[in-house]
Amino acid sequence: MSTNSLLLFVLAFLHLSGLYTKTSGAFSIEEATIDDLQLAFKQNQLTSRQLVAFYLKRIRRLNPLLKGVIEVNPDAIFLADKADRERKANTPGSSVGLHGIPILLKDNIATKDKLNTTAGSYALLGSVVPRDAGVVVKLRKAGAIILGKASLSEWANFRTNGAPSGFCGRSGQGKNPYVLSATPCGSSSGSGISVAANLAAVSLGSETDGSILCPSSYNSVVGIKPTVGLTSRAGVIPITPRQDTVGPMCRTVSDAVYVLDAIVGFDSNDVATREASKYIPHGGYRQFLHPLGLKGKRLGIVRDPFYNFGNDKGSVLIKQTFEHHFQTLRREGAVLIDNLQISDVDTITNGQSGESLAILLEFKPALNKYLKQLVASPVRSLADVIAFNKKFSKLEKTKEYGQVLFEQSEFLSRNVSKVDAILKKLVSNFKKLSKNGLEKLIKKNKLDALVAPSTSAVTSVLAIGQYPGISVPAGYNSEGVPFGICFGGLKGSEPKLIEIAYGFETATKVRKPPTFKP
Repeated sequence: MSTNSLLLFVLAFLHLSGLYTKTSGAFSIEEATIDDLQLAFKQNQLTSRQLVAFYLKRIRRLNPLLKGVIEVNPDAIFLADKADRERKANTPGSSVGLHGIPILLKDNIATKDKLNTTAGSYALLGSVVPRDAGVVVKLRKAGAIILGKASLSEWANFRTNGAPSGFCGRSGQGKNPYVLSATPCGSSSGSGISVAANLAAVSLGSETDGSILCPSSYNSVVGIKPTVGLTSRAGVIPITPRQDTVGPMCRTVSDAVYVLDAIVGFDSNDVATREASKYIPHGGYRQFLHPLGLKGKRLGIVRDPFYNFGNDKGSVLIKQTFEHHFQTLRREGAVLIDNLQISDVDTITNGQSGESLAILLEFKPALNKYLKQLVASPVRSLADVIAFNKKFSKLEKTKEYGQVLFEQSEFLSRNVSKVDAILKKLVSNFKKLSKNGLEKLIKKNKLDALVAPSTSAVTSVLAIGQYPGISVPAGYNSEGVPFGICFGGLKGSEPKLIEIAYGFETATKVRKPPTFKP
């Protein structure tokens, strides 16, 4: 029996026997929601120390196979004890929300502690950040326990076109916990893998184009890609500030909303948060967790190109599943407007909008700005990173995948004149495509949201428009690989999207724990 086969057998035995899903009492941590955990805290069935110890033990057992976590916080138990003391003393805020709840952060989100922030690359190992990322400041204020750093597609999938999703130099290839041979998708692969496999209560990912929605889909978790600027990107290793956004990846919509409530809001270190703060509803987002949230909602379906599935058996099953979900949406009171068209959608989805060029032009200055503000770092510029990768290719374990995107970004910055003028023209085109496309479609048809498969090209439509989207588990293909359904809308439409997503989740209850199939 191979090592992997033996490990799978042991995991299956432990799972079936329940040996690692229980605390000392009757409470089961595995698959528990934030509400479940807070109730267990209140009823003295669980402590934060026990909860953290459970996840650390599970990481030790499962992570050698899944590689969803790069490193764990050596202070996690200390932080858990602190949370328990605060709860015992009835410290204000110690009995609600994220207080005492362990969270994993994608390894491009800075923490000013004993954890590294490296984007999965050895080039940043040992670098020292000046401060916590803006979202981490808010998480700590809410009482969350930073459990560790989740793996990712190295450099948020912007080092090269050649590497598989979920691969990074520091941790290796992340595995889909449902079907180990399937892609976990990226770039927030580790965040999706870890939450799906119960290596943490909740997690944070980031998205430039598809990096929350796609791994959420493939790992059967809920992912919220917020309106750009709704959450701070300060202290997050950038791709492009124009499209980057940070959002939760969790097992349920309610958990994702708990996290979203904790991390949204103004941050003086991210200018985009000032404008986007106007979208935050008074009283937060939890008020929109309505079981009947679908009632009266107008949902648009753009079949071409988002539902252009193949004719093989697996694709037919997925198509049938979505048709069934359409019936469910109608039964729950939603109004579906079918066979809609987005103006110039092919320009966006076929890569002809200029999105890739714009990101290549924006990447170098954004990364250089991040690297220069580090207290200490082996690299201070994109050119340094490229040189590091060439010098230490064996250490990086990524020689075979190269760094073509890095090299293209560096080349363009040095050899293209009038970069600012080109970017201005490209961004103007994105605004035009978005205004005449999704914005016009939604306003003309009085839609509350667009509905599409989470892994479809809808991610690019949302990306260039800086629009939000929520992915919810929708099913499993013939091999057991998960897929999700995405609800997308215009800037600031998170309240409606949450109502729709929660209503869909309540009506369908699709998600099930991973199976670790070979």
